[in-house]
Amino acid sequence: MSRRHAEPGPARAADESMTLINEVYRRPLDPGYLDVAARRAAGTARPRTVLGAVALLVLAVALGAFATTSAVALRRPAPAVLEARALLEAEIRERTAHVDELRRGNAALSAQIAQLQSRAASTDDPELFAQLQRDAVPAGVVPVTGPGLRVVLTDGVPVDGAARDDGSTYVLDLDLQTLVNGLWAAGAEAVAVNGERVTSTTAIRGAGAAVLVDSTAVSSPYTVEAIGHAETMQTRLARLAAGQSLASLAQYGIDVRMSAQRTLELPGRGQITLRSAQVLGAEDGPADAGAVSGAGDATASGTDVLGGGSSDVAGSGRRDGEEAR
Repeated sequence: MSRRHAEPGPARAADESMTLINEVYRRPLDPGYLDVAARRAAGTARPRTVLGAVALLVLAVALGAFATTSAVALRRPAPAVLEARALLEAEIRERTAHVDELRRGNAALSAQIAQLQSRAASTDDPELFAQLQRDAVPAGVVPVTGPGLRVVLTDGVPVDGAARDDGSTYVLDLDLQTLVNGLWAAGAEAVAVNGERVTSTTAIRGAGAAVLVDSTAVSSPYTVEAIGHAETMQTRLARLAAGQSLASLAQYGIDVRMSAQRTLELPGRGQITLRSAQVLGAEDGPADAGAVSGAGDATASGTDVLGGGSSDVAGSGRRDGEEAR
């Protein structure tokens, strides 16, 4: 007889394929939990002793301490990295102290040179001495004091609290250039950035993540001080493109604080060595059209030279097409 005509077997249950679900539904608790619940209901469950609670607490503390120790050990740098970092920090401190010592020596020698020059000029040529005295302040050679305006720019975070990694929340060298040129145009007689005197040969430029005033690195907060009539400078600055650029920094989370000061003390730059070139005569050769007069650091290529009442730094806009640092 073929399988087609075989007698049918016993009938299968309708929910035979749902055995696991039925078991979970009928017996929601594990047998062990059921036994403990039954003993607890009957009053025969063993109460937790103080010794057991203490042992459980000690075990939990030990596990926590082990986990903490393991995490600290994993995050701790290797001994070689720590040693290299310590050597680097020691070298940085040593070089910084050496630079400070050289700077103090340079300032002392500059003061001595200025004194000798003044003595010689006052004796040999009084008119030249008077001219040197008048030009000493605009040239930034001598320290000055007087009332003025203080502007502090501080790196910040976006106003919406979102994290940015494009560098737009940093104060850039362009911001300081625009502000310094705006202060010159507003009538400042002397300007300094973080204690570094700005003259007609000073270059403010970016070098990676740092801002350099000539060869000195400055960092946030950037304090720009200008000696002059504070109210007049503030009013004129607000009307210039530099003031508009300064006001727009708030949208990038940069904090800008401006205040009038009764007394500001700006340091001098010391003696400046000027280098000049002369055009050759026709009989000596063709004229050198590229001959210019300048000074030291201001001759760096691709660097905007600030100071001396100049406001020639273009671009009041910000960070459109700029390379973030």
